[in-house]
Amino acid sequence: MKSTAIKLIALDMDGTLLKNDHSVSDYTRKTIKEAQQKGVKVMVSTGRPLMYCQEIVESLELASYLITVNGSEIWDADLNLIERTMIDVQHIDQMYKLAQKHKTHYWSSTVGGVWNKSTSFPQSLDEHEWLKFGFDIEDDAIRESIREELAMNEFLEVTNSSETNIEVNAAGINKAAAIRKVCDLLDITMDEVMTVGDSLNDLAMIKEAGVGVAMGNAQQKVKQAADWITETNEQDGVAKAIRKFVL
Repeated sequence: MKSTAIKLIALDMDGTLLKNDHSVSDYTRKTIKEAQQKGVKVMVSTGRPLMYCQEIVESLELASYLITVNGSEIWDADLNLIERTMIDVQHIDQMYKLAQKHKTHYWSSTVGGVWNKSTSFPQSLDEHEWLKFGFDIEDDAIRESIREELAMNEFLEVTNSSETNIEVNAAGINKAAAIRKVCDLLDITMDEVMTVGDSLNDLAMIKEAGVGVAMGNAQQKVKQAADWITETNEQDGVAKAIRKFVL
């Protein structure tokens, strides 16, 4: 843990900023506002695509950057796109076939929207721009088998956002890499960043930040990598971390 003053706070959403009912508590909202009034930038860094986080981000009045789809997209404060990184269609085809073979639940984020089993997955994959592919698998053996196969593909970055899922982005795309780019834009260093998260897609940003905070409800690997463990997402863990390290 560095002793540098924090200038940027990057928050995961699900299981972190959001309570289990997908709301942000009044206390957390108040704490974020106080941090911003102190001149600290606060941003969301999420696995969600823009359409599924925009309303919450705007309600928090965050005058900063926004990282979506695990780092596949970076937006400025006015939601102008700064950068976008796609997964090659051949890898989407590989993952789609894996989902079919093992009969798992799956979804994928494209520039146009989110696709899954119930939305009739596109037959012509090359007509879309693919940002992320995900599996949700209750069976541990099947999940581990798929994860191992995907981990051997050097063109893919494999993480998760819950104990039962697998999330896949293009290689090198993760929240930490995206935050480094935001740091360059803000002319600050990663030592001046505090990150808060709960899942493996938060692991890189928690390891690389000056202060990496794991939620009380975080996966064990995330807790082990963190500088500090806060309360759960139901107990204002984000607000408590901000009060400890920033306010």
